Amino acid sequence: MTEDTVRIDGNALRLPGGVQVRFIRTLRLPETGTHALPPGLGEFPVRRIEDYGDRVPAELRARGGVMLPVYLREAMWLSFAGTAEPAALQVGVGKVCAVSGKPWSSRLGRDPQNYVVLPRQPWLDGINSGKGTVRQFVAVPLGLGATVEGQVTGEEVWGGVQLQSFPLDAGELAAWREAERRKAEERLRMPPMPPSIGGYGGAMPMMAAPGSPPPAPGAAPAPAGAASARPRSAPAMGLGVGGSMRQEVYRDDRPLGAWAEEPAGRVFVHLVTPPEWRRITGEAPPPSPVDRAAYTRAGLPWFDYYDQDAADLAPADELGSVRPVGDWLGDDHEPWQAPSPHQVKPLGDAPGKPVGDGDW
Repeated sequence: MTEDTVRIDGNALRLPGGVQVRFIRTLRLPETGTHALPPGLGEFPVRRIEDYGDRVPAELRARGGVMLPVYLREAMWLSFAGTAEPAALQVGVGKVCAVSGKPWSSRLGRDPQNYVVLPRQPWLDGINSGKGTVRQFVAVPLGLGATVEGQVTGEEVWGGVQLQSFPLDAGELAAWREAERRKAEERLRMPPMPPSIGGYGGAMPMMAAPGSPPPAPGAAPAPAGAASARPRSAPAMGLGVGGSMRQEVYRDDRPLGAWAEEPAGRVFVHLVTPPEWRRITGEAPPPSPVDRAAYTRAGLPWFDYYDQDAADLAPADELGSVRPVGDWLGDDHEPWQAPSPHQVKPLGDAPGKPVGDGDW
């Protein structure tokens, strides 16, 4: 049976058409220079807005979707590992396209391209900012002008992250499935390969606060006195940009007509502060981001990804002038400790209740 709703599976969002998106905690890069891909520090927990009733501020309830907790200046990347079939995925940051820099649209576009192609694009760490580079997603509050939304549109109204998926049209999808069936038959004739472990796009457990067991999927324990708590306005968060890293945003090699004209599903992802997360859900948020120098001293890996068979999109004009969050919040107080060459690893290709949508 074809799934036609957005659902949460663990901490992964599953959109119609087999699209899977996970939000990964990571190290924040310096805002100067170009760097290797930073490692993942676990998944952000994701919860449905509608599970928490009046404990959720009215503006979040009106937009529906899901929420996740994020610290000021915390960085994240989006993993698309587990996406089952080809899909075109639009990614918005405050309803500004993270690929084209254009306003959010209900249609796919190619001039410029306003989507990424899955599973061809294994992940997205930031906005499309240059040839073979992106600028890292970094959380900042609305109202400062530091978000991508604020700098591109001159207003900060939406915040959060928006996702919208388009499957292949029926004929193209049938042809793709037949080709995959033939490939599977060929693979059965070959000896099995050992599984890869710990890859950049691989599954990672959610990082729970020290001494706190992770909540069961879908659990929504109410904090003491929650039944009488009055709705209130939440500190709104959006995404600005941090440092630059080497990552390609791939050009679609299919004609635009290969994709469905209408989206199969969409979801609004709200970013809430850790105190607000605790107040709404009763759950402890993940611990604060790991110190960068300590992570590097531990010898944990960084990653370098290059695909010679894919074409990179040109940088988006609107996104090229977006300034980093440090211009608003000031410089870091801790020095950057670069990884040693042996730490950078080269990479190659690589159920739940329906999530309610709202008015956005």
